[in-house]
Amino acid sequence: MKKLLILLLAFSFNQSLMAQEKRASPLIEKTENVDNVEVKIQYGETSMKGREIFGNLVPYGKVWRTGANEATVIEFNKDVKLNGQLVKAGKYSLFTVPNEGKWTIIINSIWEQWGAYNYDENKDILRFEVDSKKAEKHEKLNIHLSKEGSFQLIWEETSVGFTISKA
Repeated sequence: MKKLLILLLAFSFNQSLMAQEKRASPLIEKTENVDNVEVKIQYGETSMKGREIFGNLVPYGKVWRTGANEATVIEFNKDVKLNGQLVKAGKYSLFTVPNEGKWTIIINSIWEQWGAYNYDENKDILRFEVDSKKAEKHEKLNIHLSKEGSFQLIWEETSVGFTISKA
């Protein structure tokens, strides 16, 4: 009887650990080699779940973590140019400011932070604007990196992107 009780407790403990590990918005990590530069991106893959996203859940004109949970992280092992502007090798947070028709892309030096709650504009190393485009409906946030140097974010019916090239 004692052995059965111990076995049941061990099983319950293991199940509760497994339940804690599964996130509603899983952490996605992607790596791509762009002209001999390793580019890594890490973001929380969130879903629409019937909600209106841009202009509602993610308000226009406000800094967004560009995913769920932790701020999105982008890392380069060599100096790069993002849309033609220099970024030194390193690990950064990637924030965005969505607006209708145009978005602001923000590369911030503080990469380890939760959401955008402690976002500090003084720590920005680069800001630039990109056009947003209408896209086919995507239930889940998807960030795509290509070896040709394309960064593409697609969610809901919106797509934004920029280029990554070796400096």
